[in-house]
Amino acid sequence: MKILAKFTSQDLLYIAIFSALGLAIKPIVTPIIHLISAPLMIPGGSLAGGFYMMWLVLAIVIVQKPGAGILVGITQAIVMISLGYFGNHGAVSLLSYTLPGVAAELVSLLFKNKSSIFSQVTICTAANISGALVVTAIVMRLAILPLTISLIAAAISGIVGGIISYSIFNKLKHYRIV
Repeated sequence: MKILAKFTSQDLLYIAIFSALGLAIKPIVTPIIHLISAPLMIPGGSLAGGFYMMWLVLAIVIVQKPGAGILVGITQAIVMISLGYFGNHGAVSLLSYTLPGVAAELVSLLFKNKSSIFSQVTICTAANISGALVVTAIVMRLAILPLTISLIAAAISGIVGGIISYSIFNKLKHYRIV
């Protein structure tokens, strides 16, 4: 495949690892977030999404090649569908996993230095808002006020995810892993 030819084996390994980490963290974070989001009547995914999207951001920052974020999203979508886990979203899962990767890639084009805290926070926030928008507008069909609240929660979570992504990236650099 010509699309994958520009990625080294190491790049693809990072993409696979970050895809797996994004999927693995969901069952851990989601129940904890639901303790907060359910009483506030905020969709849990909007509030938890930053913790999933930070792995997508790390793939973009570490691999430093266009398409890394999209590959993370596509890989996650394929894994979820292959395992038969559609959750509450059904086939929309393809879109809800892939679109954040596309949004993150597009926003990352705005930054020369993708490893700065501002760029990572912005990329993570864009990814999380796009994922939350797909689920809340298409699947849940929320009215404008709950949709707005959900997107604000997604932005806050994206900011937190971007800060954590930045911290993880700096630790990986400190220990010369990347």
